[in-house]
Amino acid sequence: MPLLTLLVMVPIVGSFVLLLWPGSPPPLRMRNVTIVVLVFQLILSLVMAGLFDPAMPGMQLQELHNWVPNIGLNYSLGVDGLSLPLVLINAALTLVSAVITRDIDKRPRIYFAMLLLISGAVNGAFLAQNLLLFFLFYELELIPLWLLISVWGGSERAYAATKFLIFTAVSGVLILGAFLGLALLTGSVDFSLTPLDGERLAMGSQLVLLVALLIGFGIKIPLVPFHTWLPDAHTQASTPVSVLLAGVLLKLGTYGLLRFGLGLFPDAWALIAPWLAIWAAISVVYGSLAAIAQRDMKRMVAYSSVGHMGYILLAAAAATPVSMLGAVFQMVSHGLISALLFLLVGTVYRKTGTRDLDVLRGLLNPERGLPLTGSLMIVGVMASAGMPGMAGFISEFLVFRGSIVAFPVATLISMVASGLTAVYFLLLVNRAFFGRLAITPPSDPVADARLDIRLAAVAPRETFPALALSVAVVVLGLVPVVLGHFSEATTTALASGLGGVG
Repeated sequence: MPLLTLLVMVPIVGSFVLLLWPGSPPPLRMRNVTIVVLVFQLILSLVMAGLFDPAMPGMQLQELHNWVPNIGLNYSLGVDGLSLPLVLINAALTLVSAVITRDIDKRPRIYFAMLLLISGAVNGAFLAQNLLLFFLFYELELIPLWLLISVWGGSERAYAATKFLIFTAVSGVLILGAFLGLALLTGSVDFSLTPLDGERLAMGSQLVLLVALLIGFGIKIPLVPFHTWLPDAHTQASTPVSVLLAGVLLKLGTYGLLRFGLGLFPDAWALIAPWLAIWAAISVVYGSLAAIAQRDMKRMVAYSSVGHMGYILLAAAAATPVSMLGAVFQMVSHGLISALLFLLVGTVYRKTGTRDLDVLRGLLNPERGLPLTGSLMIVGVMASAGMPGMAGFISEFLVFRGSIVAFPVATLISMVASGLTAVYFLLLVNRAFFGRLAITPPSDPVADARLDIRLAAVAPRETFPALALSVAVVVLGLVPVVLGHFSEATTTALASGLGGVG
């Protein structure tokens, strides 16, 4: 079986194996089987990276089979410098999500099957070279993620899961409508990316279809004002699901924006690029200010994602070779950093029973607190704030350096707003991790009697995934050529095809 098909089918087949497993196997066995499947998927992803030629900007390792040719649906897969890093991070973070999943006593068979199904669907979306095939994979992850939130989420999980389902369903309708409209207006019966050429359309038609894609993918990213589903989903989702959602699934939106918005409608994109830059700046500023106002650690990290996703839209609006490379770096670095932060917030919640910044104090206490968790949280905070030597610095520098020539005002606003990242995360670290160890509000009259507490230690097996993500964040920051080596040729070609807008 060809390599790209294996990347799609291995987790999907693994999902069905778990669902059809006879009897009632214990949760630990289901978890171990899931981890084995995901390790195999990671190995396949690394083999793909080894076979990839970084000097070639176009699609590689392509597979093409007729499926339903009468409606233009072909099984067409390929990988380039834009999709390769995202397939790798999907493999890594899905594995992390499975590893940190513990104490799943309620329907473990379905839980782990849904994790595998999402991973396979995401691979398919990143590798698909047919618009209908991309849409099928894009929609395939919808119900599994809804189940993961609605069944294994918090007390208000039904509301959060329903809101997520409605928003994402609208996103899918808009994306499918744009794809069908493109085929109808170009007179094509083939939904492969090569025959579908949006430049053949009148500018008015291009703009209508592009706006549909912008809103559809903007919901998934999510960009202001389509972001409201995200904080609720993260707040109610379990830690492994939040890691998967922030680290991988949001990238379906940014990937679609770059691959289809930029790729199919370059003329229309250049025309509205100044408005996209303004939209990006608004999202960055709003996400940062909203994060500052939060008292729930998880909602703070969720709102930070809204701001950091705005950088990718800014980079795409500028469409310069440097900004496009920065967009890829931002997708990867945000995936790693947000996964690390959500994982650590989950550890704090599991050990203390709360995420309230008005309640937590002194968790960095070396004897009775969570010193290693606090130290890793500081690493994640520094990376998210763009500290030199971390992945966040490289991605933001490339985005701002590539965008400032085209849109200096929007870029400067985004740069100022990026400084707010340090503000809200320093608030988080200062309130929750420094001071005298306590888990009661200072206003509580019996608080003094509850200060002498000792939190349960974090086991090494619980710490290892966070350590691995921390190392990845630092390595990518110190040796960015690891990622640039794979993506630069593709992003430069994409930007050259657009000619940039600056």
